[in-house]
Amino acid sequence: MITYEEFAKIEIKVGKILSAEKIVDTDKLLKLSVDFGMVSIVDIANMTQTKSDVRQIISGISLYFPDPQILVGRKCMFVTNLEPRTIRGLESNGMLFALSTADGKFSLLEPNPDIPEGTKAR
Repeated sequence: MITYEEFAKIEIKVGKILSAEKIVDTDKLLKLSVDFGMVSIVDIANMTQTKSDVRQIISGISLYFPDPQILVGRKCMFVTNLEPRTIRGLESNGMLFALSTADGKFSLLEPNPDIPEGTKAR
């Protein structure tokens, strides 16, 4: 068991998959480019700028998507505040939420399509 305070530290956001490609010489891995909407950034001159938050995420879901292009344009839920992790030499900056069963059933966790990218789960 974890406390509510520990759980509250997890940042879960809607991301829109911009591209998806199989990682060569792997059975399970896909490289996703995911848009998490616009973010505000304060620079060293204390000026606020907005930029698109697009991240690379490596996910072990290739077995469920023989044609990864079917993922392009889909909105899914992601954990966005994990420390970056290097997988097969590629940096991953988040984690896709998905479910699978022992008998091979699989589902992405997808929000209602009209929920904008970057929306945080509460």
